[in-house]
Amino acid sequence: MTIVLRLLGRRLGSLVPLVLGITLFVFTVMQFSKTDPAVAVFADAPVSPEQLDQFRQEHGLDRPFFVRYVAFLGLLVHGELGSSLATGQSVMSLISTSLPLTLQLTFLGLLLALVVALVLGTVSAIFRDGWPDQLIRVVTLVGVAAPSFWVALLLVQWLAIDNPVFPSGRYVNPGDSLSGWILTMTLPAISLAMPIAAQMTRIIRTSMVEELDRDYVRTARGGGLPPVVVVGRNVLRNALINPLNVLGLRIGYLMGGAVVIEQMFNLPGMGQVMIEAVKNNEPAIVQGAVLTIALGFVVVNLTVDVLSLLANPRLRSQHA
Repeated sequence: MTIVLRLLGRRLGSLVPLVLGITLFVFTVMQFSKTDPAVAVFADAPVSPEQLDQFRQEHGLDRPFFVRYVAFLGLLVHGELGSSLATGQSVMSLISTSLPLTLQLTFLGLLLALVVALVLGTVSAIFRDGWPDQLIRVVTLVGVAAPSFWVALLLVQWLAIDNPVFPSGRYVNPGDSLSGWILTMTLPAISLAMPIAAQMTRIIRTSMVEELDRDYVRTARGGGLPPVVVVGRNVLRNALINPLNVLGLRIGYLMGGAVVIEQMFNLPGMGQVMIEAVKNNEPAIVQGAVLTIALGFVVVNLTVDVLSLLANPRLRSQHA
């Protein structure tokens, strides 16, 4: 446990420069926009140059770059992410209302991908070079090559338009109707999970094949242990250590992919907030949304590192 706490302390310490780097990068990128935020706010209303100058002064848009960046860091230290220039609404409130849906979609996609990858990877490894293995390898190759948005388009056309089995283009809150929520989230979750499931299936298969060739497996089989016990109790547990490390990176891609999939199915999540913010040139909202996703990615990877240490004694000895 001391080793785990030591690793946790090191990672938390490295989080500070990482967050600073992310904020500086996003803040800098937003400066390349050709649209003046003040002009964007008053796009639909006649406004004089004097009014634009006054608006820039009130919101600090006329200040030098580093002055505005330091002001943003000051808000961040106090747990604030600024506010919308157009409406004055807090960025934190916008994120708090849209982030839960993105997390729901990410969790459903992750759960579906893990279940499919675990089943297919295990079957493929057990029947190595047999017809089940060959079939699964072809299917996963197609899954890896298929982008999530393309899968989403096919699913919408097939299961929402041609055969209206699932609804598309609306969201049902689970508190209002659990069955309606499941129906509205099924196609987005499948679209998000398919590429990750295909990748993880191939990784799990490789790890299990390596584990099945080890001496302790042959000894266990020679001792008369049933194959189900050998695979379930020993092989699978040891084989999942490497895929678990890879999964930490894939969860970040799941969160990023969820932002795109939300737009395909018109779900009011972080994707909708970010796209509207970019359209309206709202730097505070873009910075807050990107920072939230980046921090989520860092927290997930930190959690995976801790779980890997707890599951693998060899890693604990390396960090001792």
